[in-house]
Amino acid sequence: MPPVQPSIMQWLLSSDPSIAWQAMRDLIDEPQNDWQNEREKIETKGWGRELFSLQDKDGQWAGGAFAPKDATAAEFKENRQPFTATAFVLTELRDMGLKPDSALMSRTVELTRLSCNWEHDKERFWDGEVEECINGRLVADGSYFGVDMTHVVESLLETQLEDGGWNCERENGSVRSSFDSTISVLEGLLEYEKFKGSCKTSKKARKRGEEYLLKRKLFRRLATGEVVKERYLLFRFPPRADYDVLRAMDHFRAAAKFDQSGADSRMKEAAEHIRSRQNAQGQWILDREDGGRRWLDVNDGVGRPSKWITLRALRVLRWWDDATATAT
Repeated sequence: MPPVQPSIMQWLLSSDPSIAWQAMRDLIDEPQNDWQNEREKIETKGWGRELFSLQDKDGQWAGGAFAPKDATAAEFKENRQPFTATAFVLTELRDMGLKPDSALMSRTVELTRLSCNWEHDKERFWDGEVEECINGRLVADGSYFGVDMTHVVESLLETQLEDGGWNCERENGSVRSSFDSTISVLEGLLEYEKFKGSCKTSKKARKRGEEYLLKRKLFRRLATGEVVKERYLLFRFPPRADYDVLRAMDHFRAAAKFDQSGADSRMKEAAEHIRSRQNAQGQWILDREDGGRRWLDVNDGVGRPSKWITLRALRVLRWWDDATATAT
C-alpha cells in the first residue's frame, strides 16, 4: 500500500489522542516513546477524560452493567438501545487504547468488583453472564485491563458450537453460529491469550472460530456463497455487538501479529471491498451508527468521513498488502 497521504495523516494526528497514538504506531512507525506519550493523554484529555468525568462514584456508568439504571423497555423495542452503561464504556476505553495500568482504570476495576452486577441474574460483573457475545467483550475488556478472566473463558470454550463459532441464541436452542457473536468471542480470546502470554486451549478454540469466518470469506454463506447480511459490508464505529468485515480484518491483523503468522488468502475479497470504499480524498465514511443514547459522538455523522473508520481501514490494508507481498 502506498504511504498515507500527508493531509490524511495530519487529519488523524490532529484528532483525539486515542486516534492519534494509534495512527503514530500503526501507520507511520513512530518511536515507541512518542506514541506512548500521546497514549498517556487519553486518561486526562479528550474523549477518555470525558468518559471518566461521567463515571458514577461507585465505579459504574449510568448505574448499570449492560443497561443504564433509567433504561426503558421502549428504548430496546424501538431500536434505541442505550449504550451508556458500564460494559459499553469499558469497551470504548479499550478501543481507545487507554493504558491498561492507568490509575483511573485500576480504580474502576476494583470498584466494579463490589458495585456492578449483571441485569440478567445479578451475577457479579467480572464473573460474566450467559450470552456469549456479552461474555466475549467482557473477556476482552477484563484481560486488557488486567483481570484474570479464566473462569469466563472456560465457559466460552464449553459453548463453542459444532461449526466452530458461537451464538448468543444458543441458550434458546440455536446450533448454528453467528458472525456477530463469533467476532466478539474471538476478540476476547485473543486478549486473554495476550494477558496469559499463551494458552493452548484458548488458541485452539480461537483458531476454530477464525476458520469459521475464513471458510465463509468473512461475509458469505458457506452453502451458496451469497452475502450473509449486507450490513456486514458496511462500516461503523464503535462496533458494539455488530460484525462487519473491517472489524473482522482488524482482528485477523492483531491475531497475526500475536501469532507471528501471515495473512490467509481467503480474506482477499474482504480486503478489496475495504479498499474500494476509500473516497477520492483518501478517507472512509461512516455507514451506520447507534440509534440509542451514548455518551460520546466520536464521528461526524453517517455519510461523512470518519477518522476511526479511516484509521482502521488504513492499518488493515497496510498489514494486508505487506503480508501478501511477503507471501508472494
